Amino acid sequence: MELLILIAAGLASGMLNAVAGGGTFISLPALIWLGVPPVSANATATFSALPGYVTSAWGFRHDIRAEGTLSLCAIMVIASIGCIIGAVLLILTPGDAFMVIVPWLLLLATVLFAIGPRLLLAIRRFGGGAAGAGISTAAIMSVAIYGGYFNGGLGIMLLAAFGLIGYHNLHGMNGLKNMLSALLSLIASVTFVLAELIAWEHAIALSVSAAIGGYAGANISRRITRLDLLRLFITAVGAAMTAAFFLR
Repeated sequence: MELLILIAAGLASGMLNAVAGGGTFISLPALIWLGVPPVSANATATFSALPGYVTSAWGFRHDIRAEGTLSLCAIMVIASIGCIIGAVLLILTPGDAFMVIVPWLLLLATVLFAIGPRLLLAIRRFGGGAAGAGISTAAIMSVAIYGGYFNGGLGIMLLAAFGLIGYHNLHGMNGLKNMLSALLSLIASVTFVLAELIAWEHAIALSVSAAIGGYAGANISRRITRLDLLRLFITAVGAAMTAAFFLR
């Protein structure tokens, strides 16, 4: 039963991350429900999301282009530094304190996910293409620190950051989101492995199924015409998980 739960959670989280984001709403609660300590569960969820991000980024490989004032190389370097900072902050956070923080992080991620399209429109009306190198660097760095600490809601935060720094091609943004998420997950995962935070017996099944789900999700995303309904469903899942953690 535990293996089936992990496989189902991995498939669902991989597909959701590729299509619209929100996979952590499935994988993190599943790991904690199976008895993995909270900080280790968050580290394991981040590690397990990596294969799904890689396969979904591969599915969008022809769409990724540099836009705005920063090159792809500069974005990856800035994100790498921010991710290390976030991962170290997680390692330094006691398990009991993290359990207090988790509901609020899930709430933030759920709200950001729910208002994602409106947030992107607002950023573009404000002048998404006008951000200079300083603002662009600060935006990528801030999101990367968050992503190194907590993977939930990372996708929509990256999309919002891309909108701010001048990206407009939605397929390209989605591809870069998955590529950067893969990079952040890799760096954070190396840090978590060194800190011995990964629950390997859970991570393997979750990772393999997330990889399959991520590749499938990248192909499915081009055929989905009602992303609004999918976003509503994921938001409802996030809200339910948030309420469950607040009531623990």
